[in-house]
Amino acid sequence: MNLVEMASLLELDLTGTALTLDSGFDSQSNKIILGRYGIRGVIKPNPRNTRDEQKLRALQENFDETTYKQRYKIERCFAWEDVYRKLVIRYERLQCTHLGFKYIAYSMINLRWFIGKK
Repeated sequence: MNLVEMASLLELDLTGTALTLDSGFDSQSNKIILGRYGIRGVIKPNPRNTRDEQKLRALQENFDETTYKQRYKIERCFAWEDVYRKLVIRYERLQCTHLGFKYIAYSMINLRWFIGKK
């Protein structure tokens, strides 16, 4: 099931929403599909050996840097989770135990950041 099908089942309107993707998804066909459903694609432009300054400027004009930076923060948080083996492979049967380990991991991440700032 794809994103559009899931949104229609949940009766969500995706018009105007932003979808952030890597530069590997920077293609004309993907932009057409996103435009068909009214989704604003935030895809880091891939210059593809373009040396023409006007083309490079045109690629950068339509790129929303602030939204893409927010995506990076979220992905970095998920990468920090991968450091803790208990969170990568879920051994616990109870949701509350798994959530407790997440809280411990986040606390350790924040503590390391706080200690490193001094």
